[in-house]
Amino acid sequence: MTEVPREPDMIGERLHVTSGFLESERDWIVRRMAALGPRLRSFHQGQIDLEISLKDRDRAGQLVTLECRIHRTPGLHLVSTSSARELAVALNEVRNGLIRQINDAKTRTEPHSNRALRHPLAAEGTKP
Repeated sequence: MTEVPREPDMIGERLHVTSGFLESERDWIVRRMAALGPRLRSFHQGQIDLEISLKDRDRAGQLVTLECRIHRTPGLHLVSTSSARELAVALNEVRNGLIRQINDAKTRTEPHSNRALRHPLAAEGTKP
């Protein structure tokens, strides 16, 4: 039986911290991004790549960018940005923005009005 990975572990394994952040901040960033785990759980862990970057740290034009690539058919490339001055606020904003985008993407791919797709066994005459 396969064990469902804990979200912080999955985020920690898949998150690439790039330019602008210090390596010592990695664990703090992973904890901030842990809320993404439940949204990404429906995808295979190997399909997910997360990357976060920081541009112009502590300046007026500071920009935090969180990218999520989900390698499936069709593939998804989601990007969330924040220009909040406080780094913790910016991390929360990009996380929440990405959560909204993931939820929207899942909603678009779910069968809404086609009962045959929602309940394939019932469409064949077998009770679900």
